[in-house]
Amino acid sequence: MRPVIVFDLDGTLVDSLPDIAASFLHVFAAVGLPVPGEAELWARLGGPLEATFAAFAPETSVDELCARYREHYALHLAERSRPFAGVPALLRELGRRGYLRAVATTKRTVTARRLIEAVGLADVLDHVEGSDAPPYKPAPDVVLRALEALPGRGLWMVGDTSADVLAGRAAGLATYAVTWGVGDVGPLGASAPTRLEPDLDALLQLCPDAGQELTAPPRSQP
Repeated sequence: MRPVIVFDLDGTLVDSLPDIAASFLHVFAAVGLPVPGEAELWARLGGPLEATFAAFAPETSVDELCARYREHYALHLAERSRPFAGVPALLRELGRRGYLRAVATTKRTVTARRLIEAVGLADVLDHVEGSDAPPYKPAPDVVLRALEALPGRGLWMVGDTSADVLAGRAAGLATYAVTWGVGDVGPLGASAPTRLEPDLDALLQLCPDAGQELTAPPRSQP
């Protein structure tokens, strides 16, 4: 069976923060809510949309705010979003080496696929799994669904937040945490990933040609 590497999307493969933040700020302004500070908003990104809005608005308005956000973001999701440097080449090389490449994201599936198409990554990924209903990360469900969709064996979960690390561990994968996303480095390190790196460069060193005998990374314990 071919080995599978599961990636988070936002903050891991794609630098999508500018467009995500712009949609949040648009919604706050449109409904007259106080606009949170940059650091406060950044700290809430990466989780379910409902949880982010619930941190800044009355619970009764969360559904409306989410609907407004999705409407705005759908029109602007790739205005400034781009793959992080080296990501397309890395995914292409992993495919050449025999690895299956999946995405497991908290974004809804249709939105994730639209973003991936828009930034030019569709041809270097084998499956995209979104979160169309709870439970969300750090529950392992979206990671497990991604693995079930591919004819391979899970090896690594790659992400930029502690929720990614915990979800990967709960799915029984080794975990690779990258610090170039939105995740706070402190909690990210405290979540004890198998590897904590500033970028994705070391991933290729950990993933030799799948035709060779692989040295299995330490498995995470659920």
